[in-house]
Amino acid sequence: MNKVDLAFTPALEQARLIRNKEVSPLELVELYLERIQNLDTQLGSYFTVMADLALADAKAKTEQLSRSDTSDLPPFFGVPISIKDLNPVVDVPCSYGSPVLRNQVAIYDDGVVTRIRRGGFIILGKTATSELGSFPYTEPPGFPPARNPWNLDYTPGGSSGGAAASLAAGLCAIAQGSDGGGSIRGPAFCCGLVGIKPSRGRVSYAPIGDRQNGIASNGPIARTVADAAALLDVMSGYITGDPYWLPDPNPSFLAAASLRPDRLRIAFSTEISPVGEASPLCQQPVLETVKLLEEMGHAVEPGCPDFNGLVEPFKIVWQAGVAAAGIPKEALGPMNAWLADRICDAGEYLRAVGQMQAIARQIVAFFDNVDVLVLPVYMHPTIRVGEWADLSPEETLPKLVHWVAPCPPFNASGQPSIAIPTGFDANGLPLGIQLVGRPAAEATIISLAAQIEAAKPWIQHRPAFGL
Repeated sequence: MNKVDLAFTPALEQARLIRNKEVSPLELVELYLERIQNLDTQLGSYFTVMADLALADAKAKTEQLSRSDTSDLPPFFGVPISIKDLNPVVDVPCSYGSPVLRNQVAIYDDGVVTRIRRGGFIILGKTATSELGSFPYTEPPGFPPARNPWNLDYTPGGSSGGAAASLAAGLCAIAQGSDGGGSIRGPAFCCGLVGIKPSRGRVSYAPIGDRQNGIASNGPIARTVADAAALLDVMSGYITGDPYWLPDPNPSFLAAASLRPDRLRIAFSTEISPVGEASPLCQQPVLETVKLLEEMGHAVEPGCPDFNGLVEPFKIVWQAGVAAAGIPKEALGPMNAWLADRICDAGEYLRAVGQMQAIARQIVAFFDNVDVLVLPVYMHPTIRVGEWADLSPEETLPKLVHWVAPCPPFNASGQPSIAIPTGFDANGLPLGIQLVGRPAAEATIISLAAQIEAAKPWIQHRPAFGL
């Protein structure tokens, strides 16, 4: 296998090659570090490359491989992964996308990082995020913008934009991201990848905890549904003191990816209240998928929850996250500084939480008679890097709300959702859909996504950048 093919090989297949001793962890790490050095100056997908730490870990794992029974190894032993720069990795800078924090070295591993290490992964570096993870593009002040490897003039999305860009360009085997309003699903959509926002309580936020009423979750970004499912298995699980949690899946999410789903009741919509219809380019993948699902024997009909009334309380909870960061307003970019100026009092915040929870109940109730909902990921295709940079915050906010509208409702309700690619637009940029499941029903949407993937494979597609 040549180096380019190896770089784009799915993570589970890389793990198999390592176990069979057809490739070593050191070979893989050296390959990705070489690609990062050669390509990432144009892409901007990494804030910090952990070359020395990754090489030391790879050498140790390669030595262990030479003298160990491979049957006892963790599932992703020796596979290189990237970690989003909102998640601390001990002894490595964690900037949260803020230049004033770029040299702040973490003194602990985030809980999800600990689980990733236990899964056998080797961490290559920390990927670019928007400032404080606030935005659906990755252009934080003081850092180069992250770019989309399918077309460098366009964004890879945000806030897990660096994670998606690094994976799509073949600069890691798989990526960790987080999603508080579409920040996994949006970058997966922009970069032609699979991204899962898990159910609330599926992945721990230890040791710090969750500050935004459960709207955000860590999750996987991957080349295939099986890779994403297997990484979710690694990430999942209760850690002592979590404010909410779910039982471990049975069978595993990876097993669910190989199970053919029963005949499902599926709803779909290309309209998101209160913002209206998605653009024709984002409607088309939904309608094509609906036709495919009908051919597969699923029961499909139009329908969607009513999201009216959600935007304002969600915005209050979202902007409170900016205030909770504790960074002086003067050190923030214009958009976050403007949001910080709009800090609400405790009573307003709690009223917003109550309103959001009431609407979330209505959203979940829709699924009493529906197994899966098919929606656009975003309302229109990927935007250019800097497309909104000259707008005022007052002008930018409604554009943000409109673009990402299909995603935040399920952060509010805590339901699982998976974004999968379906094709390309005229600019060569990926398009896709999201599948939303009932609470704690990741297995259902993973099985259905795998069924769609098998019918319309996309793993053969690679951006020209990086080849």
